[in-house]
Amino acid sequence: MDLRVGNKYRIGRKIGGGSFGDVYLGTNIISGEEIAIKLESVKAKHPQLEYEARVYKSLAGGVGIPFVRWYGTECDYNAMVYDLLGPSLEDLFNFCNRKFSLKTVLLLADQLLSRIEYVHAKSFIHRDIKPDNFLMGIGKRGNQVNAIDFGLAKKYRDPKTHFHIPYRENKNLTGTARYASINTHLGVEQARRDDMESLGYVILYFSRGSLPWQGLKAGTKKQKYDRIMEKKMTTPTEVLCRGLPNEFAIYLNYCRSLRFDDKPDYSYLRKIFRDLFVREGFQYDYVFDWTVYKYQKNAEAIAKASGTNGPAAGDRTRH
Repeated sequence: MDLRVGNKYRIGRKIGGGSFGDVYLGTNIISGEEIAIKLESVKAKHPQLEYEARVYKSLAGGVGIPFVRWYGTECDYNAMVYDLLGPSLEDLFNFCNRKFSLKTVLLLADQLLSRIEYVHAKSFIHRDIKPDNFLMGIGKRGNQVNAIDFGLAKKYRDPKTHFHIPYRENKNLTGTARYASINTHLGVEQARRDDMESLGYVILYFSRGSLPWQGLKAGTKKQKYDRIMEKKMTTPTEVLCRGLPNEFAIYLNYCRSLRFDDKPDYSYLRKIFRDLFVREGFQYDYVFDWTVYKYQKNAEAIAKASGTNGPAAGDRTRH
């Protein structure tokens, strides 16, 4: 069966899924170019694909923001056609045995800070910052981090007047509990500071391999969220950042000290990580852990097949 959307995109195999719809590999029938197609049933209880497509349109043109080619309804589905991207940071974290080197963490932090700064500059907060929502590019953009999944994004200010949304409490947790800020757990309306704090937890997760509030058991979702919040609030920053450079604690303490409507100093945060990068003597060469790991795995497979035991010439993986 030849499934098409927008008259010129053919739907292929499923490549991803989330709580809000599935993503398929698609092909532009005219040019042959591969793209991604996100589908959502028109009967969805809480439809949000049209909203997400509108957010992408508002963010269009930013570095590391996928471009939406088409949005519309096809049969029983709302469909969004956009740039095809590579693996998520969560996929790559698993590929690298759930630990990233300091160099890879800092290379990622630099780009992640820039993505969040851009989204904020366009008057939106993401509200679901997590490794699954950042994807590497493909082909010649293979080293670029891309921000995705704007279904939970929200305007935190009026785009024209820059008048900030009011402070509110008693809000339900929006996003993912593991990376949620303490204020989000406490029911406070989210703002820029919460995206920044969530990014801090993502960076720590990559550096440590896990977070202390992972795997907590509870009877209900609410009890589980409460246990996560309690663990987050009672784990001192120095314990959370033990064995890591001081910059990680500086970052987290800075984000947690921001007031509701404060504009984070993105340049300052990028600078502390860049200075650490230079001090460590790292090269800004976009050689991530998975680049090296992929090369080693390839070399081992080739060596095994050919009976040698060293990297074979000319087998470097394109990245």
